[in-house]
Amino acid sequence: MSLNKPYQKIPGTIIFDAEMARLGYHLNQFCMSLMQAANRAKFKADERAYLDEWPMSEEQKQAVMARDYNRMMATGGNIYFLAKIFSSDGLSFQFAAATMTGMSQPDYADMMLKGGRNPQGNMFEGEQ
Repeated sequence: MSLNKPYQKIPGTIIFDAEMARLGYHLNQFCMSLMQAANRAKFKADERAYLDEWPMSEEQKQAVMARDYNRMMATGGNIYFLAKIFSSDGLSFQFAAATMTGMSQPDYADMMLKGGRNPQGNMFEGEQ
């Protein structure tokens, strides 16, 4: 990373900044293509062939096929663009967020209704 980014020291946090935007440009453009029904149908018919039309990294393509949203975000995906993928799969934002935390959707919903995750997870490394 080119700049000093203190937010990198927050465990489990991926910030979508200018550097990540450059890294994920083609991944995010692929996601936007799914707004058109013809592209969704083409993607559903042969995911790999459709992904190969985009100049994404192999890691990004594998993350899409595995529906590994954390990996997609780590390789430059923006959650608002990635929403086009889980929406194309007929899934809710809540369902996708739950998979990103390793929780079931009901457990995730219950946690959010109780005020969200423990603040410990929001601290910088070494902060008490």
